[in-house]
Amino acid sequence: MILRSRNPAVAQVVLENLYKTFAGAGGPASQDADAEASTETTVLRRIDLTITDGEFMVLVGPSGCGKSTLLRLISGLEEITAGNIWVGQQQVNTLPPKQRDIAMVFQSYALYPHLTVYDNLAFGLRRMGASAEFLASSTAASKDASESTNSGLKDSLGQTAPLSAADEANHQLQAALAQRSPWQTLLSGATRRLPKGLRYLSPADRMIDQRVRTVAQMLQIDALLNRLPRQLSGGQKQRVALGRAIARNPQVFLMDEPQSNLDAKLRTETRAQIVNLQHQLGITTIYVTHDQIEAMTMGDRIAVMNQGQIQQVATPLELYRHPANRFVAAFIGSPPMNFLSVQVSAPLRLSHAQFHLTLPAAWAQTMKSYDGQPVMLGVRPEHFSLSTPAPENLPVTVRRVEALGSETYLAVQFDQDLLQVRVTPARPFAIEEQLWLAIDPEKIHLFDPHSESALGIASPDKKFPGER
Repeated sequence: MILRSRNPAVAQVVLENLYKTFAGAGGPASQDADAEASTETTVLRRIDLTITDGEFMVLVGPSGCGKSTLLRLISGLEEITAGNIWVGQQQVNTLPPKQRDIAMVFQSYALYPHLTVYDNLAFGLRRMGASAEFLASSTAASKDASESTNSGLKDSLGQTAPLSAADEANHQLQAALAQRSPWQTLLSGATRRLPKGLRYLSPADRMIDQRVRTVAQMLQIDALLNRLPRQLSGGQKQRVALGRAIARNPQVFLMDEPQSNLDAKLRTETRAQIVNLQHQLGITTIYVTHDQIEAMTMGDRIAVMNQGQIQQVATPLELYRHPANRFVAAFIGSPPMNFLSVQVSAPLRLSHAQFHLTLPAAWAQTMKSYDGQPVMLGVRPEHFSLSTPAPENLPVTVRRVEALGSETYLAVQFDQDLLQVRVTPARPFAIEEQLWLAIDPEKIHLFDPHSESALGIASPDKKFPGER
């Protein structure tokens, strides 16, 4: 069995101006159309996003921002209110979930408790040929996508590209399942629990068996195939859920917070395993999480969401170094960025009642339009350093100490603000201790106090926040 990516650009996912609105809840449906309309809640708006073939895209944001709803729209578990969804070369807005060639891993794993690990892995494969209608629609959809792709390739290359090996393997399995006679199905089911030498395996069953065992070996769960889900640990259950998705050889993986039920140590181990598997398989993956550490360590790119809208799409380092607005700046990074209100004195001076700061010369052009106005100064905890009394330094009082061994986190009181500071564990710190902190002016961030958009440096060697 072949488990690998399809032809270039075939498995990309494109979301065009997507909206999702839910009718209000909390009582009987209103007979008044105006009253009913007034209770509608728009949970997603103006979602435009392209996930390229083979990319690992992470959707991250606080609870309630709409990221899981977006995943359900892509999978077909929810209907869109407006917009378009493309999977590969096909618009899938009205297709049922089973025809979208997508596999989803849920937060709760959703394993069948009465089935063994083997049967959980094989379940989706056996359903691929459950009806002639599914086979026909799946074949037609893949044929249309293939013809569309081949046409484009033929125009540009002067030749026709063949179906991918992964698509060919799925079509062969679907055909074998469709051709299996009723007595073969009955005999296969009746002997399934017998010792291996006594089972009847049709050609389709042999293909399924090979695929299941290949996936189980890849995920190192081949020794668990005869166990029931209740006999598995949390990490093992997650690998079974992943294996069930991988076995189907889909165009796209959707993962909805699959690690939320694991402990911290297992999450770290599984995080690396999921990334390695995705790179090995090369299948387009959309991963939902509210944990920004997961997002930063797993994603090729990250889409940061808030209140139903995408705030910024960029690589992990781009989000960290050049956040597009205050929300992204506060969400990405642990501990979060600190914010202070300061007054601008052109060309390069920032003033606060307790300190003043001189900006690098590259900020001069940007600061001209803010002369005499307030802006928000953003400083990450790691960009403070211990210093000595000086007009440009901040006098602070230690309120809390978190010594982690490799580094120390301090919560310090500055004027009316509680700031987060990360320092090296060179010495111990005491509660109520007085310190002076210096800010690295090369690492500061500035935000418009009204729009909360990031202000950028107008210089060729540094991009504006959010620019790619």
